[in-house]
Amino acid sequence: MEALEKKPNPESGIDSGLISFIIIANYHGLAADPSQIRHQLALGDGKMSDFEILKVAKHFKLKAKVIQSNTEKITKLTFPAIAEFNSGEYVVLGKADQDKVLLISAHKRNPEMMSMDEFKSQWTGKIILFVKRSFIDEQQKFGMKWFIPTILKYRKMFSEVLIATFTLQLFGLVTPIITQVIIDKVLVHNGVSTLNVLIIGLIAIALFEVTLSIAKNYVFVHTTSRIDVTLGAKLFKHMCYLPLRYFEVRRIGETIARVRELENVRRFITGPPLTSGLDAMFIVVYIAVMFFYSTTLTFVVLGVLPIYVLLSAIITPLLRRRLEESFQRGAQSQSFLVEAVSGIQTIKSFALEPEMNKKWENLLSDYTKANFKTANLSGIAGALGQFIQRVSYLVILWLGAHLVIKGTISLGQLIAFQMLSGRVSEPVLRLVQMWQDYQQAGISIKKLSDVLNTRTEISVDTVKTRLPMIKGHIRFENVRFRYDVDGPEIIRNLSIDIRPGTTVGVVGRSGSGKSTLSKLIQRLYIPESGKILIDGIDLSLADTAWLRRQIGVVLQENFLFNGTIRENIAIHYPSASMEQIIHAAQLAGAHQFILELREGYDTMVGEKGSSLSGGQRQRVAIARALLTNPRILIFDEATSALDYESEKIIQANINKICEGRTVIIIAHRLSTLQDADKIIVIDRGELKEFGSHEELMKREGLYRYLYSQQERGL
Repeated sequence: MEALEKKPNPESGIDSGLISFIIIANYHGLAADPSQIRHQLALGDGKMSDFEILKVAKHFKLKAKVIQSNTEKITKLTFPAIAEFNSGEYVVLGKADQDKVLLISAHKRNPEMMSMDEFKSQWTGKIILFVKRSFIDEQQKFGMKWFIPTILKYRKMFSEVLIATFTLQLFGLVTPIITQVIIDKVLVHNGVSTLNVLIIGLIAIALFEVTLSIAKNYVFVHTTSRIDVTLGAKLFKHMCYLPLRYFEVRRIGETIARVRELENVRRFITGPPLTSGLDAMFIVVYIAVMFFYSTTLTFVVLGVLPIYVLLSAIITPLLRRRLEESFQRGAQSQSFLVEAVSGIQTIKSFALEPEMNKKWENLLSDYTKANFKTANLSGIAGALGQFIQRVSYLVILWLGAHLVIKGTISLGQLIAFQMLSGRVSEPVLRLVQMWQDYQQAGISIKKLSDVLNTRTEISVDTVKTRLPMIKGHIRFENVRFRYDVDGPEIIRNLSIDIRPGTTVGVVGRSGSGKSTLSKLIQRLYIPESGKILIDGIDLSLADTAWLRRQIGVVLQENFLFNGTIRENIAIHYPSASMEQIIHAAQLAGAHQFILELREGYDTMVGEKGSSLSGGQRQRVAIARALLTNPRILIFDEATSALDYESEKIIQANINKICEGRTVIIIAHRLSTLQDADKIIVIDRGELKEFGSHEELMKREGLYRYLYSQQERGL
């Protein structure tokens, strides 16, 4: 237990549950930070509950569970663990024997021994056990294996479904046999009483089958619904952590279409393959029983099976091509629809409705044609399968009738055989259909792999350096960056040093790399070579989530989510007090206009902030950036699209906004940067000039040229 003594010092404002978990995490070799945990898991500032501790443990890939124990059993538990006292305090339980226990309290620095009697008097009996999960390769290629761990969690439910299916298949054997008895025995001997008993038996069997089928379907649907939620959350979580560049080079509609393919794969895995083993087994059972009735008729049935396989072999490659085309057409129409709805104002402004309607009709027509070809091919395959089934049924009837006439088999045996042959052909048809579904699932996996095979920008259980509260010293050392490996360099051998607490302007022609610079600081882009350091720490070694929480960013066009103004300002800090929200709004010059709204801070902003003006949206975005009092603040063309009044309000507060932090202002209007401490001039990704406004104006350089051009209104 020596590792337990290397615990972090208790921090003020941190509850005992969180501190206790951090001690546990450190014991297992996991780096954990209280503020980071609260942010990443959206925990409030209050005392952590048992459920939240379990949630945090899962986040760090520790197996955890809450149990009720007693002092007699406590010595046999796995340590370290977390125990709860009657006062509500959590403590780390290091070890225990019959007489004493070793405890680490969140409010004390050193482990302490406590007698078992004293511990028992304070302990609620509740304890949280932890075990480190076995290593899992997070970068393994996406495929069917990705679904297996989630599905195995519900193996008990699926076992129940399989048992129910097995029972129903067994009853499938009983009905033909009873039917044979009725025809061959009861009707021949006029056994009315026996007939009544057998019919009642068949009704009872039918009722049991219906009841069992309903129960089976309920368990199956309930289980698959839970799997859908788990897999959907897992996929969305992965997508959220993808690099920004992934979304920049793909259309929104295409990404949405790929995500929707998850349902197709899940439906396939938990559908036909689940019962295919039972189908194959009972095909053998049914064929064995059929051989007992008639060898000749059984060979007829067996002769039909290769025809089904041949049909599948011919249809499958054609169907796969049709499915691929259908997906591509669907993704194109989905992307166009998203663009059209997002750009409806532009469409109306330029009266583009006729052109857009025509384009939509063409896309929809192509998608419908592709779907028609796919459905038509599937329909043909299904119809041919049914035709083969009916022909085999007629051949069996014809040969069976001859055998009945010759006295080789009885009429009841023939009817029972027909019923059993149907039980054989149905599973075979399902197996053929399963192969077609497998092709569809293969297409879906290929589309999903584009999302899930893309490496995320940060790891959930990262052990990278956690930065302390940063001061804002930013340094670029010979940084080069390009979007694509074979693309042009956007940033070329850039080296700059921005001192903490300074206000720095960034200027340059369009496309010179100004906004790219801000994205590199946020680690949204990763440099091709060189280093970016904050307070001397290389950002390649830092947790990006920790970094971004200490950087406030305001863009030219800021996205507001459909919710209230209060929710949008505090979206990254849900536990912020109303006083903190109001203070941030006042700094941003937003407080006054918010109070003038009917609902004030509870006013709904609409989708993308549509109920607010451009200037109001911008001020809400600035308040959002300022709420957490970030040490680094980036304005990326934040005021270029504002009206004069809105910009004047923000400029009036700019000194308060910049106070005590490093501020980077990327601006097109150079007049707004005259008061900046330093100005960076970039051209085609290269640093051309660096100095104050007065220093740069004295030089005959690019800055003076751009400034004079704007002054003359050119």
